[in-house]
Amino acid sequence: MKRVQELLDNVRVLEIHNSTNPIVESLTYDSRAVEQGACFFAVRGTVSDGHSYIASAIERGASAIVCESLPETLTEGISYILVEDSNVAMAHIAAAFYDHPSEELRLVGVTGTNGKTTTATLLYDMFMAMGYKAGLISTVIYRIGERSIPSTHTTPDSIRLNKMMREMVDEGCDYCFMEVSSHAAAQHRIEALHFAGALFSNLTHDHLDYHGTYKEYIRAKKSFFDALGKDAWAVVNIDDRNGEVMLQNCNAKHYRLSLRSMADFRTKIIEMLPDGMLLHIDNQEVWVKFTGGFNAYNLTTVYAAATLLGIDKLEVLTTLSKLVPVAGRFETIIAPDRTMAIVDYAHTPDALENVLQTIEEVRRDEQRLLVVCGCGGDRDKTKRPEMAAIATKYATTAIFTSDNPRTEAPEAILDDVVAGVGSAKNWLRITDRREAIRTAAMLAHAEDIILIAGKGHEDYQIIGTVKHHFDDREEIRAAFDATHIK
Repeated sequence: MKRVQELLDNVRVLEIHNSTNPIVESLTYDSRAVEQGACFFAVRGTVSDGHSYIASAIERGASAIVCESLPETLTEGISYILVEDSNVAMAHIAAAFYDHPSEELRLVGVTGTNGKTTTATLLYDMFMAMGYKAGLISTVIYRIGERSIPSTHTTPDSIRLNKMMREMVDEGCDYCFMEVSSHAAAQHRIEALHFAGALFSNLTHDHLDYHGTYKEYIRAKKSFFDALGKDAWAVVNIDDRNGEVMLQNCNAKHYRLSLRSMADFRTKIIEMLPDGMLLHIDNQEVWVKFTGGFNAYNLTTVYAAATLLGIDKLEVLTTLSKLVPVAGRFETIIAPDRTMAIVDYAHTPDALENVLQTIEEVRRDEQRLLVVCGCGGDRDKTKRPEMAAIATKYATTAIFTSDNPRTEAPEAILDDVVAGVGSAKNWLRITDRREAIRTAAMLAHAEDIILIAGKGHEDYQIIGTVKHHFDDREEIRAAFDATHIK
């Protein structure tokens, strides 16, 4: 609990009305979650405007209101804090309310289009394996030491972020590894956090449904680096042309990684097999249980971050060799006749092509490749035909199906997808995802490869506004059992 005035030191306050300096017992931007003594943040969202719920928040017991415009009638005894941006104010107030927990952790943020989840999770796994206590904030799950919390967003809101980090500190965590999404940066969810380091993987076509333009998408990612302090470090992948862009006007100490040219952290793939690869990292060879160039980048990023956090290089490499792939990221399921299914979260053109290129590097001429993929509804439509063009380019047979259609008609989504096949004939269209996976299993011969892309770790499918249980890994196992693959 804190008095309102204790929470406003770093907040740009325009006006305070009915200043009673009440005690704040909790924070929320959801009027339904308001409890007695809460500070309610009126946030303008893409779907609704929190200012419409100020009266409801007061009825439920809010003692302070943070808002960008005052209601016509002010309730006596309630403190109204007028600010330019409620999201920015919420981030600073949340940090103060929870006593700035990020300053007590070695907090590392990972951003980019692809590789965020793998990199953040592997850093968490590595540090836990080395005996340190760490936290994880990722698309798949949140972790506080050994304790797991279901993930709701890649990067949660600033109140939940600071609350979880306070729990991490209180439970003895020294490190926290978190994904930083472009949405989180644009919505100021990471404002007021103190980062020890920042990692950039790559930037490709994604989230234009939210950001509008690629330029705005880049700007959102770059704002994370622009806000770093001089005591932080920044590691970027310079094989991506946007790597150097992230370092422009960045006050942190700069480091670069590459698989193609000279850099602070340089990796070369010596040998690649379906179940692993031999890497040359920082003048040392190490065998890892991952395959593909994209994983070589992820592992180099993990190595860079761990060494910059002060861990001995040999200990990092030794632990790196013991790590295993993240759930739903190039996760393999083998049938008794050695047919291989690969389940991967690849849901952008670049990610899909990266996975398919990796498969091509390890696939034998006689092995056929079946690709099951689709595109989510209510999301960036421009990538749909690109996904189809990439799938038909590599696949023996591509099967286009539903992903999470959400409130869009599945058939309309598939119409957009198949517009990208051009003159290709090596494709099928099966709207039902379960049936599409079963068809792939039926068409597969012994030792063929099936890629099921788009959902990865997800154990649900969103149809309309309802989440239905659906797990690609469960479905392909069931399909293997039900088909001729024995």
